[in-house]
Amino acid sequence: MIRLEDVSLVFQGGSVALSNVSTQISEGEFVYLIGHSGSGKSSLLKLLYKEYSATKGSIEVVDMDVTSLPSWKIPLLRRKLGIVTQEPQLLENRTTFENISFALEVLGFDEKEINEKTNTLIELVDLENSMYKFPNQLSGGEQTRACIARALASNPLLLLCDEPTGNLDPDLSIQIISLLEKINRAGTTVLMATHDSSIVNRRKKRVLQLSNGKLVSDVEKGRYI
Repeated sequence: MIRLEDVSLVFQGGSVALSNVSTQISEGEFVYLIGHSGSGKSSLLKLLYKEYSATKGSIEVVDMDVTSLPSWKIPLLRRKLGIVTQEPQLLENRTTFENISFALEVLGFDEKEINEKTNTLIELVDLENSMYKFPNQLSGGEQTRACIARALASNPLLLLCDEPTGNLDPDLSIQIISLLEKINRAGTTVLMATHDSSIVNRRKKRVLQLSNGKLVSDVEKGRYI
């Protein structure tokens, strides 16, 4: 599902974001990516969906060689992925329903399929009572759930989440994690970046830890692997 071999990312000017990172994530896993701010978590996720290009090393995601992927194939990669960024990027002039349905329009679904699938996704993330609200009428947790629903529009094989609970209180964070676990149990591989150790400690999942751009530990359910 994901394979990185000796991957480094050095920005123009010499700033090192990632250094010689190697790891693999299998289909169906739920993996936390942890580390302090600036440790390289967001950079690693952006490499996976080709927002950044690695300085060296090789990257494979959902059976695609991302390292040498030409720009015209990037949309093909991203259609296999669901991406939830740090800040909710909802369209302010569209309702929750319209934000989700717009993603399906872009993918080429017909009107009937769009309506059916949008309603299914809204039910999945428990936003039935907020489906006709605009983003500025939603709570932080509701905005995050709307973004997750939109990310699932393409039936992704892999869901990449960058600090989805970063701006939420503990109770809302637990709700979001429970939703992501539900999605994972349905068959979607999940990689979630977070700096919230309390979430990670409560969940017995595999944990990759970055520090200063280096992968310093890989632990699964309390066991180093």
